[in-house]
This record gives sequence, C-alpha cells and structure tokens, in this order.
Amino acid sequence: ANVDVDANPGIAQAMQVQGVPFVAAVVGGQLVPLFQSTAEEADVRQVFGQLLALGAQQGITGLAEPVGSSAPTDVEEEPADDPRFAAADAAFGAGDVAGAVAEYEKLLAQAPADAEVAERLAGVKLFGRTQGADLAAARTAAGNAPDDIDAQLLVADLDVSGGHVDDAFSRLIDLVRRSAGDDRDRVRERLLELFTVVGTTDDRVALARRALASALF
Repeated sequence: ANVDVDANPGIAQAMQVQGVPFVAAVVGGQLVPLFQSTAEEADVRQVFGQLLALGAQQGITGLAEPVGSSAPTDVEEEPADDPRFAAADAAFGAGDVAGAVAEYEKLLAQAPADAEVAERLAGVKLFGRTQGADLAAARTAAGNAPDDIDAQLLVADLDVSGGHVDDAFSRLIDLVRRSAGDDRDRVRERLLELFTVVGTTDDRVALARRALASALF
C-alpha cells in the first residue's frame, strides 16, 4: 500500500520515517524496514530475496492466488519444509532470535560446509543485530566516531539490510585499513558474514573480497 506521509503524518511518525521514499514490509505481524531511499534494481532483488527467506523462516510460504481469477493449474507444489530447520524456524517465529541462532549454529557444527545453513544463520544474526535500530541515529553516531568499531559495524549491517551493499562493504574495508589487532579481526569477520548474507556468487562480493585482500596484505 502507498501512504502519503504529508496527508498522514501520524503514520510516518509511528514508523519513524526519516525520509522518503520509505519501503517496509510486514512479516509475521512485525514491521521490517527495507529501504529509506531509492535503490538499484540489483539491491532491491537482493533485499526481497532476504525478505522471502525471512518469511520462510516464519512459516510464510506458498503462492498467493490472483484476485478475480482461478488459480493456475500448472504451478508446481512448494517443496516441503526441511525438517532440519524446524527448531530454528519455531524459535524465530516465536521471536526468539537467540534461540534460532543457537539452533542454526548446532546445524552448522554438524555440517560446516552446508552453505544453506550458513546463509540462514548469517541472515538471522543480521536480523537480530538490526532489529529496532534507528538508521538515522546509527549514521550520526558513526559519523561522529569514525573509529568506533561497534558504530561502524551497525551502520554496515543496516546498509546491507537496506540494500546498500556496496556502501556497507566499502565502509568496513576502509575500517580494516585503519584498524589493527583484535579490532581488525572483528571487522574482517563481520565482512565475511555479510558476504554470506549477500551471497557468495554475487559480483559485489567478489569485488569486495579482492578489496579486502588488498586491505589486509
């Protein structure tokens, strides 16, 4: 649905809209901010892919039937839910993000090379880190403290969640260049996790990997 924020300022205030265009989704009764500015098509597709994965984790699957017409008869049935993810999905659906993370970590420990488990784990952890975060406040804090690791990591997380993947990668690669020791390791590990969220076959990840290698060595 489209909302005119000038005609409905109360809605904009309740949703903490800092600027337009602002795009959000409702998943499992919870508001999930998607964009707060224009975005490239590739970024939109990537964010919508994450949104569909989030919906699947909450048990929201299947196809919507077109309004005013009969459902197509040649649509393949949705594959059955993977029983491995039942406990994690149940925890996430109940709002227990930490519980979902723990369940995915158990699965990953059993199958370290399972890319799907790794992607789900990274996505849920990203959701947990950004849930309830104020983008404008986070950007202000990061701008005021460019060497504050936590502040920079939060903005990078929010940028990936909002589809600004290149901005997030550039921010953290620059931070790798300026940091050392344990701080540098934290930033590098977060970058690798965000690579998993975006997708290891994504061209932006390939470019960022090369830039990260250059920053490290």
